[in-house]
Amino acid sequence: MRKLKKTVLLLGALAMLTGLPALTGCHGKKESAAFTVPAEFDTSRNYEITFWAKNDTNKTQTAIYEQAIAGFEKAYPNVNVNMRLYTDYGKIYNDVITNIATDTTPNVCITYPDHIATYMTGDNTVVCLDDLFTDEKYGLGGSGVLYDSVRQDEIVPEFLEECKLNGHYYALPYMRSTEACYVNKDYVEALGYELPEVLTWDFVWEVSEAAMEKNADGTYKVNGQNVMIPFIYKSTDNMMIQMLKQLDAGYSTADGEIEIFNDQTRDLLKTVATHSATGAFSTFKISSYPANFLNAGQCIFAIDSTAGATWMGSDAPLLDIAEDQLVDFETAVLPIPQYDTENPKMISQGPSVCIFNKEDPQEVLASWLFMQYLLTNSVQIAYSETEGYVPVTLKAQQDGEYQDYIARAGENNGLFYDVKIKAAQILVNNTENTFVTPVFNGSASLRNAAGQMIEEVTKGVRRKKTVDDAFIDSLYEEMTKLYKLDQVEAASGSTDLGPLPRTAKALLFGIAGAWCIILAVFLVTTVKKCKKH
Repeated sequence: MRKLKKTVLLLGALAMLTGLPALTGCHGKKESAAFTVPAEFDTSRNYEITFWAKNDTNKTQTAIYEQAIAGFEKAYPNVNVNMRLYTDYGKIYNDVITNIATDTTPNVCITYPDHIATYMTGDNTVVCLDDLFTDEKYGLGGSGVLYDSVRQDEIVPEFLEECKLNGHYYALPYMRSTEACYVNKDYVEALGYELPEVLTWDFVWEVSEAAMEKNADGTYKVNGQNVMIPFIYKSTDNMMIQMLKQLDAGYSTADGEIEIFNDQTRDLLKTVATHSATGAFSTFKISSYPANFLNAGQCIFAIDSTAGATWMGSDAPLLDIAEDQLVDFETAVLPIPQYDTENPKMISQGPSVCIFNKEDPQEVLASWLFMQYLLTNSVQIAYSETEGYVPVTLKAQQDGEYQDYIARAGENNGLFYDVKIKAAQILVNNTENTFVTPVFNGSASLRNAAGQMIEEVTKGVRRKKTVDDAFIDSLYEEMTKLYKLDQVEAASGSTDLGPLPRTAKALLFGIAGAWCIILAVFLVTTVKKCKKH
């Protein structure tokens, strides 16, 4: 009997070991099931796929999307792509979350990794792209793709790495940008300063305070107007995140541990309060678009995305103020301010593209083929020329058409607007200096909290509140509750990955069943032998 028990235990252990591979890879609630690529794309069938994209009011960008769809449908006439445009990434995010519950997600979606991490809390929602990337026929640069598909080694490595969650790819980068500081150089020099090659936070704060000096009649000396907000930041979440990164201070760990509520954050908030109190600093949410104040001669340092460059400067092709309010000045375009000019750090941002799982693998493959098409040179170059975006592929960046575009900066104030091209070049020249924040379920909430703290401090000062340690302690507690940061669950590590997909369950049951049969036969045989003896 001892021998029998040992044998049964051994068989059980073998069964466990055999089942282990089914538990690895992309699976569960925090990871989507690995997609099995069909051997052939069935072109005898017609497919309808939906594409959710973001666009403001830029008709040129809309036209590029439409041209991309037309080009793809020419290569694959059996696939019809229906586009739905949104004016805000947040609205796409909210609609996807709503549609996950009703199993009506789009096929292809412009999004951000922070958002994908939340989408993945649903059951098998976002397609894990690992096998699709490397499939010989339909993968990146695949032999069966009916257009000039980009290879994986032709995508900018830093941008592709941003699309990894828990060691697996869940997206392709679409466009990339960073932030730039758009500067009224004339006003800086009028105040007796010379612009450095690399801005520092101390320089920006000092010049901003100097610009608050007024004439006897109450107007500001530097511009002769009744309004002057020297320093306006569009995205305060990026402001806080980049300041902390430059100081090597805590924000969050890779596995989702919240570290932002620290003493260095406290010091930064007090600095913001000091300059908000004098009127030298404000934000987009409090005052309005930095570009409007910059172009009206009412701002000196306007920090916004490089993707917003066509709104910046006296000759900007896109303006949001009346022509009689426009002030003529020289616009300098510089990277964001730094604490260590020898070790610059700036955020990499911009949309990526993901695809959602469907019951029909052929439909998913059709979605993947369209997704890849968005990385072709014709789409990448055309879209990057609309704003200060940078193509995400080395193939497009090195293309003669794109190189010609860069070389013609300043030729006119339309396609070759110099501020726009200079803004894009900031990212091209600093790709190795960029970073992204850790992505996990709850990272989007942490980002919101980072910016909200700057907003609350700035508003608090305007309301004559004292921003001291007690104020900041209360703010930390409020942000934790508001964004449920004490409930954030890491998307990696030992976190429960949730239920397995049906295919993995079936495999495990099949393995278990086979071992049960083997065990039963073994027991019957053993019992018969025992009876004989």
